Amino acid sequence: MTLRFPPFTDRRPTKDSRMVDAASAVQADDLGVFVPRPALRSGHVMTLFGWANPRYFPRLPAPTVRYFDVDRDSRVLAHCHWQGDRWDRPTIVMLHGLNGSSDAHYMRGVAAKAFARGMNIVRLNQRNCGNTEHLSAGLFHSGLSADVRHVVHELIAVDGLTAIGIAGYSLGGNLALKLAGEYGDAPPPALKAVCAVSPIIEISQCVHALERPGNFLYQWNFVKDLKRRMRRKDRFWPGMFDLTKLGGIRTVREFDEAYTAPYFGFRDAEDYYHRASAMRVIDRVQVPTLIITAEDDPFVPVWPLRDPKVTDNVNVTVLACTHGGHCGFVGLASGDDDGYWAEQQIVTFVVRHAESGSWIIG
Repeated sequence: MTLRFPPFTDRRPTKDSRMVDAASAVQADDLGVFVPRPALRSGHVMTLFGWANPRYFPRLPAPTVRYFDVDRDSRVLAHCHWQGDRWDRPTIVMLHGLNGSSDAHYMRGVAAKAFARGMNIVRLNQRNCGNTEHLSAGLFHSGLSADVRHVVHELIAVDGLTAIGIAGYSLGGNLALKLAGEYGDAPPPALKAVCAVSPIIEISQCVHALERPGNFLYQWNFVKDLKRRMRRKDRFWPGMFDLTKLGGIRTVREFDEAYTAPYFGFRDAEDYYHRASAMRVIDRVQVPTLIITAEDDPFVPVWPLRDPKVTDNVNVTVLACTHGGHCGFVGLASGDDDGYWAEQQIVTFVVRHAESGSWIIG
């Protein structure tokens, strides 16, 4: 099912128009409705709470470390949680956001929920993330879906896994959707579902939103971490990149103009954003796909999801919530439910589309 948005003549909503709230729409099957904690109804507050709130996962077993050689000079590291009979269980490959890592709270949150349902989890670090700068000579960018493709294909060919879901947050959501679109009508049979939370499917619009004065804190934090990563990288690959440019960089766009775009052969940052965005291929998605987004996300606009490329694709389900912030979606906790709603939707969606069997718990 796809949530149908109201007809429009301009992709950008006017101040009087509103996106359809998932809470007011008929939901597909067993997907839930998001109700935020009363104190978290502001997009900024929800975003910051989701980022800063400490979380603990005592029931999640210690992971095993797995390396994937995704290119001749690039290796990525994953933290894996395997069931005893992993080959008979569905697996979720998790993708983090910009400056995130396999240890991001949402990565571990989904892992804990999925593992409790009898699933395997692969928490994948993108190149240079999670203190892995030494494993790759080059950089990473928001559309490098080839790395994820390599990991998925190795899990199928080497590990013999037959039911895989890919789930990503923010930048990771863009990667998941882009890969699904690139597969088109020939995805591997083992790929059963794709999920994206707060995906940056039009990267240029997200970078533009970061440049608003009210989003200074997010911009500052992203740039700070990007600079720190470049300095760490120089310790392992001295002289490969000109660090004298770092001092004058104040925005993500400036970083991409100075480093990302030229390194990967894009004309400039805008060319990079256009070519790396999942929006270019989302109409080709043939895998059951869930997108969760929020109207009050501070820097990921909802309006691109009104595009017919999305709404006319019967394989894509969009849950557009009034509240949720960026990668937040924290509701009230109750019993074993910790209130992290989007994480539960990911697990529910993958369970539904993976082959059913005795592995399903709860």
